[in-house]
Amino acid sequence: MTSQFFLTDNEATEQFGARLWTRLPEKSLIFLHGDLGAGKTTLVRGLLRAAGVTGTIKSPTYALIEEYEIRERKIFHFDLYRLAEPEELEWIGIDDYLNENALCFIEWSEKGEGVLPVADVHITLTIQGGGRLLQIDGLKL
Repeated sequence: MTSQFFLTDNEATEQFGARLWTRLPEKSLIFLHGDLGAGKTTLVRGLLRAAGVTGTIKSPTYALIEEYEIRERKIFHFDLYRLAEPEELEWIGIDDYLNENALCFIEWSEKGEGVLPVADVHITLTIQGGGRLLQIDGLKL
């Protein structure tokens, strides 16, 4: 099942993320695809705001992972952009994160090829004109 949506700006992207919060199962692996600046972190920020996270929500580009616990639900946001080798995921304990009852968002999942399991959902963001085209596979909206 593939769906496409045109998101006009950052606010629309965050609103779509909020919608995902109500639709994703409690445990799910989501791969986020798109170029730098395509809106991957903006989408996750919208989901986190809808979940009740307050304060600064930043990209995990330098830390590799940001962890959140909201109302007894866990959310892990990974950014593998700076990963040199897929095996580095084993060093950070990726299996421990993925085995938790949690939402796991992974940006730049191709950098973990061979180590990461198959995703439940794929979301691709493409800059198009003044907005973004979002394609989602694996989740009916």
